[in-house]
Amino acid sequence: MTLRLSVLDRSRTRQGREPGEALRETVRFAREAEALGYHRFWVSEHHSVPGVAGSAPTVLAAAVAASTSRIRVGTGGVMLPNHRPLVVAEQFGVLESLFPGRIDMGLGRSVGFTDGIRRALGTDKGAVGDFGAQLGELAGWFDGRPPVPGVHAVPAEGLRVPLFVLANEAGADFAAAAGAALVIGGLRGDDAMLRAVERYREAFRPSQWWEKPYVVVAGNVAVAGTAEAARRLLVPEAWALAYSRTHGVFPPLVPVEEVEGLAMSGRERGFYEAALRGHIHGSEDEVGAALDALVRCTEAQEVLVTTSSYDRDALVDSYRRLAGVVGRGRGGTGPSGAA
Repeated sequence: MTLRLSVLDRSRTRQGREPGEALRETVRFAREAEALGYHRFWVSEHHSVPGVAGSAPTVLAAAVAASTSRIRVGTGGVMLPNHRPLVVAEQFGVLESLFPGRIDMGLGRSVGFTDGIRRALGTDKGAVGDFGAQLGELAGWFDGRPPVPGVHAVPAEGLRVPLFVLANEAGADFAAAAGAALVIGGLRGDDAMLRAVERYREAFRPSQWWEKPYVVVAGNVAVAGTAEAARRLLVPEAWALAYSRTHGVFPPLVPVEEVEGLAMSGRERGFYEAALRGHIHGSEDEVGAALDALVRCTEAQEVLVTTSSYDRDALVDSYRRLAGVVGRGRGGTGPSGAA
């Protein structure tokens, strides 16, 4: 199988442990992912979420890059509506200058989860609609067409940091218009997702970032000795999602046994079971077959694995098994961003 595998780690907190421990585990996990041959290691941006310690992705990306030597490092993603494009360009310019040829700029268009968070960030729901214009402004800071005459994004100007846009089906058009790589969720290749990928490829405009369309599909992949053991890896995250939908708070991960012993309400059970669907899990042979089918139907060049679980050792073993399924292939880091 010729497929690049990458990692998105959200610095998930675990019950009874401090957020700082989750951040240190992210850095340690990046070293393990590099040793296993994963192509990229990305970190995320979340604000005021008890279950996620990753709130400053460019800061954490710097720590990851400093602790590794080969793996590409980036963000999945910086939420552009929360920031001024000039500041984002400067931050990635610093990262690329410190770690040349290894930095990815993954951007999303989400805003804070609640009104209070959005107020604290100085943004609102309407900022999502400005995403296309923000991407255009960002491009100007990199390519020497500063949006504000006489102002320069130092040290970003003139640098080529591959741009990725995190999108759902409706957001794929932004990636195409910007000439960015598309990162889209959906490991089962449903019709809406496939239509979005097709539309992206048809509408793609070559840019300073990418010469050709590049598709990354993202989601949970769990591998273990049996399908049931792999499914259990998904349980803590599924419960956290169900809890957030019913209580308005995304909590730290808890052990599988605790989740299985819960007396869930009907509404909680519905969200929980829904959260367990749509992923790839199983033995090495089962996961290999599922990934092969995914690549055939999407023609994706890369899979970004986002799996989290309470049992860290079992989680790392899953990533180790998955690397073996794909064959530990390491990609290049071409200057055009086709990396």
